Amino acid sequence: MTSHAVVTAADGRYRYTKRLTNDHDQRYDLAVIVGKSMVFRGERGNDEPPMEMIKVSHLKQYLVVVFKDKPMELWDIRTCTLLREMSKVFPTVTALEWSPSHNLKSLRKKQMAAREAMARQTVSSDSDLSNVESSVISLLQEAESKSELSQNISAREHFVFADTDGQVYHLTVEGNSVKDSARIPPDGSMGSISCIAWKGDTLVLGDVDGNLNFWDLKARVSRAIPTRRNGVWKIRFAPGKGNQKLMVLYNDGAEVWDTKELQMVSSIRTGRNMNYRVLDVDWCSSDKVILACDDGCIRVLEMSMKPTCFRMDEQELLDPVWCPYLLHPRASLVLKAFLLHQPWKEKCSLDISSVDYPEHDDIKNLIQQQINALPNDLKDLILDVEFSLLQRCLLVARLYGDESELHFWTVACHYLQVFQSDAPHVGSSANALDICYDLLCENSYFQKFQLDRISLQEVKRSSYEHTRKCADQLLLLGQTDRAVQLLLETSADNPQYYCDSLKACLVTTVTSSGPSQSTIKLVATNMIANGKLAEGVQLLCLIDKAADACRYLQTYNEWNHAAWLAKVRLNPEESAEVIKRWVDHLCSPHINQKYKAILVLLSLGCFRKVIEMLHSMRCFDRAALFLEACLQNSAIEISDETNILLFVVFLNPISHKLISAVFADYARTLRSIGFTQGALRFALKAGDGGAELVSELHSNKSEDKK
Repeated sequence: MTSHAVVTAADGRYRYTKRLTNDHDQRYDLAVIVGKSMVFRGERGNDEPPMEMIKVSHLKQYLVVVFKDKPMELWDIRTCTLLREMSKVFPTVTALEWSPSHNLKSLRKKQMAAREAMARQTVSSDSDLSNVESSVISLLQEAESKSELSQNISAREHFVFADTDGQVYHLTVEGNSVKDSARIPPDGSMGSISCIAWKGDTLVLGDVDGNLNFWDLKARVSRAIPTRRNGVWKIRFAPGKGNQKLMVLYNDGAEVWDTKELQMVSSIRTGRNMNYRVLDVDWCSSDKVILACDDGCIRVLEMSMKPTCFRMDEQELLDPVWCPYLLHPRASLVLKAFLLHQPWKEKCSLDISSVDYPEHDDIKNLIQQQINALPNDLKDLILDVEFSLLQRCLLVARLYGDESELHFWTVACHYLQVFQSDAPHVGSSANALDICYDLLCENSYFQKFQLDRISLQEVKRSSYEHTRKCADQLLLLGQTDRAVQLLLETSADNPQYYCDSLKACLVTTVTSSGPSQSTIKLVATNMIANGKLAEGVQLLCLIDKAADACRYLQTYNEWNHAAWLAKVRLNPEESAEVIKRWVDHLCSPHINQKYKAILVLLSLGCFRKVIEMLHSMRCFDRAALFLEACLQNSAIEISDETNILLFVVFLNPISHKLISAVFADYARTLRSIGFTQGALRFALKAGDGGAELVSELHSNKSEDKK
């Protein structure tokens, strides 16, 4: 079963992703996003327990990672280093929160004072600078300090956490130092602590029994209040200085509390008047709350949390707003088809009344209002006869905000151009698919990017572990000379010095002779069989057996790694074979990632298989549009399915039967939403398969005229 989880800090800079490919193969990545994406806590093996919680400190200096059956880890975000992995006897963490207080201001004042003293000393010792204005000096000091302060200062931050017994621990972190400051025994009135919130001098704890414990840290007093609700699962302070309102999430609803008066302000509960369940809560602003509900709605409420309703047509908007999802679903689909299948009656038009659409005038007017709300530059593109079907599909996907379609048409546009043209410049970096598509990029561009990436990593090396990873990647990429240089850099006092020296000798002296290759292959096979998969794959790559290495990686469920290795080491034919096995894996019932498999097939140029898969998945609109685009770009050949020779000769042969089925099913889809003219167009393209539908549409049209 596949699942995804994302946890993001308040400013959106930190992200945690979790991927489970199946019950026995797990991978967890922790990524930090600061304008670029990089692996923060990478592969740790299949036995790594799942992450349960990630908390980023208020100054974005430190990060705590809490695991299910493993002690927590404390990381330095700025250097991406592990500060401390707690011992096995460390208590199990049930809730954790960073303190909003820190000593950054005092550190800045001290550093500024030191800089000012140094500046005065420098100016007074130089007679030529005796006339320098003090204001200019201070400006220079301020500019310098602002640029270096965040890099040179390690402010002291601290956090609290609770264990399964309800005991609260207080830890302080400063630079590389982690100190256990205090331990507070459990409160007898509280159960197992499930969440903590901290703002100013107020600390609030919630437990699984529905109790809230309010701590005044300044007065050193606490008060437990039973809410008589189900367990407390989340608590959040409202933003804004001095705003002490608190949002509390329960199993059956939510409440807003005033932590100064220790009184509940408002409450909502699932029941007779509320037929949805609240899944998550947060503050939208200092006086508005936002609720994520199980009926698929996101609700923004006043602090009183009283639901209010109003008619959209009663709201006077200054400018028309393009939002097709405000239309009825059928009307929204008709608008999408109208924009895609231009021109109508041999003329591009933005007037919905120019097509045969037997619908009430009110619906047509709403659709026309949406068309009129489009920006003028987009209207010009839609009315442009030279604007191709592929470009229209990509534009409409962007207009509708459909991420799945956007990725599909981006990859489809690129590879239809690549396989249509034999020009060598098509695969160059200027025309290459964006590198964010990773394994979907062309092999040559992907190889170049990986070499550039490892060169950058090599320059940024800061530890032996980093150097070892660079050497391993260089061996897989076939850059043996650079790998040997890195292996020889291992210092003599390093425990891996002997192994790295022997590996350097092996890489330098490996030959292509038969006995040598047989021995290395035998050793690699034995290493893989005994759990040394990465080492065995490296040995196979040394003797140019990357294809065998890919097969072993796929056997051990390392599908992404196998595809990566195939793209950087194998020729196009061998690489395609490896990636086709990956496609079969993605389409298997226990994985069921068919949309991803379709993107991979596009990168291989298997357009007929893409059309078949889309049709079998009942994506009739996308299948018909892609088939039409392939026919326009001569990317597929129409052949008789009974002629085996033609199927062998053509790269993408497609039968009349499949074409007829795809167009006929799309025509029926358009008829079901009431778009008669679009249905008639594709029913005619379907040939014999759409003849019955054509006669039915004509008869309905004649009856309407009567």
